[in-house]
Amino acid sequence: MDAGFRTPLLDFFRRGEVARDIRLLAAQGVLAPRAHEQLGLLMFLVSDSDPEIAAAAEATLQVIPVESLAAFLARSDVSSEMRSFFAARGIEPSAQAPADADAPLVDAAASEDASAAEPEDEASALTRIAAMNVAQRVALAMKGSREERAILIRDANKMVAVAVLSSPKLSESEVESIAKMANVSDEILRIIANTRAWMKNYAVTVALAKNPKTPVALSMNMLARLNDKDLRVISTDRNVPDVLRLTARKKVVADK
Repeated sequence: MDAGFRTPLLDFFRRGEVARDIRLLAAQGVLAPRAHEQLGLLMFLVSDSDPEIAAAAEATLQVIPVESLAAFLARSDVSSEMRSFFAARGIEPSAQAPADADAPLVDAAASEDASAAEPEDEASALTRIAAMNVAQRVALAMKGSREERAILIRDANKMVAVAVLSSPKLSESEVESIAKMANVSDEILRIIANTRAWMKNYAVTVALAKNPKTPVALSMNMLARLNDKDLRVISTDRNVPDVLRLTARKKVVADK
C-alpha cells in the first residue's frame, strides 16, 4: 500500500531497485530510518511479492507499541493514507503527538552498535566501510556516527548516500556540510534543495548556491534568497557556473 507521501528512499523501493537483503532488513525493522519513512516502508513491504519479506514486515508492524503508533498518527503531517491503513487495523490517532518526531518506532538492531567501537582515523574508517556490502553500508548510513555519514554520503551507490539523508541522527549542521561538498552526487544536492525543512536554514541555502556541483536551475532560484554580501561573493567566484556568477553580478548592480 502507498503511504501517501514520497521520499527518495521510499522511491527506491517503489521502483523495485532494492535488493532482497535490504528489503528484508527493512521489513525486519533492522533499518531504522526516520519514523515517517519506516512506517511507509513497512506499509509497502507487507505486500512484497516475497512471502518471507511480507511476513517479516507484518511481524514488525505487530511489535510496534500501539501507544507509540497512535501518538505518531496524531501528527499533523501524517497522510490520510497512513491513517486509513492503521485505522483498518484498529489503531486511531491519540490526542497528543510525540515530542521526538524523527526517531524510528522500532529498531530490531538497537542493541547492536553499527559504528566502530574504538575511535579511528578516516583512513581506517574508509578501509572498514569499503569491506562492507551494500546492505551493511545502508544500515550504517542510518545508524552510524557523524564521521561515518560524512564518508557514506559520497558512496558510489546512490541508495547508500540517500540512506544518509534518511538517518534520524542527521543534524542540520551536517546537512550544511554536505551542501558544501563538491564531491557528492548532484542528486544528493538536489534532494537537499527540495527538502523544505532544510531549506528554511539560510546557511544550507547559501552552501548550495555556492556549490559548483549544484544543478544550475536550482542555484539560480536560490539567488533571490541571498543577502547582498553572499551575492557579491558569488558574483566574483570563478568556481560557480558562468551564468550563475553573471546573474549574481547583475543583481548586485541592480540593487545599488
